[in-house]
Amino acid sequence: MKETVRQIFTEYLNVHGHRKTPERYAILDTIYSIDGHFNVDTLYSLMVEQEKFRVSRATLYNTITLLIDAHLVVKHLFGSTSQYEKCYNRDTHHHQICTQCGQVIEFQDEALQQLIEQTRMSRFVLSHYSLYLYGLCSKCSRANKRILKNLKNKKEK
Repeated sequence: MKETVRQIFTEYLNVHGHRKTPERYAILDTIYSIDGHFNVDTLYSLMVEQEKFRVSRATLYNTITLLIDAHLVVKHLFGSTSQYEKCYNRDTHHHQICTQCGQVIEFQDEALQQLIEQTRMSRFVLSHYSLYLYGLCSKCSRANKRILKNLKNKKEK
């Protein structure tokens, strides 16, 4: 798959008159070695660890913008933070975001996916979508229940 995304990126850079630099390809390769979501700091750390290239954060942001435009990376806004993920040849999935700890859980639901894809939309052709569900993860929910129980017990004493 990495060779395919490199070809797609090369074509995009050619068509749009951008330079084909080793740094851009190293960033692409690193992104496509990451499973799941990442932010720029994580990507920067991986680039340093793997000693591929020492690139600036500005180069990372600029390259990610090109990769988004080339439809190879998607940007998510989970609450107030930006995260990214590779998107070429990925299955449709949905996101559960905990509003307390910020944990992002990916899940797939065939029935939900079919329902969305079969929804008739007036004067609109669906190409892709993202679904974000906000709430509390089980860990935070249990912690909140314990806190409330402890507060209730203290008031009763």
